[in-house]
Amino acid sequence: MAHQATPVRRARLGRALGPEPTAVSGAVLLLPGGDEVSGRRPSPLLAAAAMRGVGRRLARAGRDEGLAAHVVHYRYRGWNGSEANLAQDATWAADEIVRRYGDVPVCLVGIGMGGRAGLRAGGHEAVNSVLALAPWLPEEDVAAPPEPVKQLVGRQVLIVHGTNDGRTDPELSFRLAARAKKANRDVCRFEVHADGHGLHQYRDEVLALAEDFVMGALFGRAVSRPVRDAFAAPPPLGLRMPLAAGFSPSRRSAI
Repeated sequence: MAHQATPVRRARLGRALGPEPTAVSGAVLLLPGGDEVSGRRPSPLLAAAAMRGVGRRLARAGRDEGLAAHVVHYRYRGWNGSEANLAQDATWAADEIVRRYGDVPVCLVGIGMGGRAGLRAGGHEAVNSVLALAPWLPEEDVAAPPEPVKQLVGRQVLIVHGTNDGRTDPELSFRLAARAKKANRDVCRFEVHADGHGLHQYRDEVLALAEDFVMGALFGRAVSRPVRDAFAAPPPLGLRMPLAAGFSPSRRSAI
């Protein structure tokens, strides 16, 4: 009996969320969460469900601008140490966007371990912005190099974290943001007071903030004053910006 070779796993892009524009002028890659270590293949249904809310919000907001939004389906559920599989797949996905749509700006939007993947893959030449929601980051270890930040130079970066997150440490995302801010002034971070990992308590405000940032980064729309202030403020103020209840990009003139 002939030996059958083990099929090679490949990352893939999910179908575009919402009606795919006839002419794409910008793209969002949605990076679901994952595990620290796992060789299992993630569930495509769970991955899509985890990113559906923010993905549909962004696809709807950018429809007239020519935005294409895709969920990235990873090869493996785990980051897996130096393999950094999720970051590799995010980089592949940015390459795939360029292959499909040409030279368009890309925003990486990730949650949890997907947030780490977005930050790590942010140096891709097509990426102009990264939105990391409650990113999972490793504990700082004097024996290991710190999480890199130099790849984020020249990109707009927004980190959002709930202060009561029990799964990913908000203090670690603050420390990374502080290091990134030294290399790149276009870094800010919002804190969602008393919210947990899923950012469910202030879901509407988080989605509105995501829309505000991504539409500004990809298409040059004017962003709200809190976002402008967060980018302009020196540390730690711009890295501990509170996300106010009722935040909405439709209220730009009022805030």
